[in-house]
Amino acid sequence: MSDEELISVDYEIFGRVQGVFFRKYTQAQGKKLGLVGWVQNTDAGTVQGQLQGPRGKVKEMQEWLKSSGSPKSQITKAEFKKEETVGSLEHSSFNIVK
Repeated sequence: MSDEELISVDYEIFGRVQGVFFRKYTQAQGKKLGLVGWVQNTDAGTVQGQLQGPRGKVKEMQEWLKSSGSPKSQITKAEFKKEETVGSLEHSSFNIVK
């Protein structure tokens, strides 16, 4: 990883994001960018999770979550909360939480 500061951010994605492989694509994109964290479905029909990694890569992932997602998803809103600088990564990989 670069010397870029590490950040952590929580997210929740709204729209047609369950039953369309959104979690699988999110995990794959996160790993591709070298990020760690997790993703899971919620009872409210949204997808939520946490991203951690270099600021630039986290920002890139946030844009992907807002505009791309999985091929059959329809994203209506993306919320990002609790963005903070972290001294070290709290996760070892990018996981789908059941």
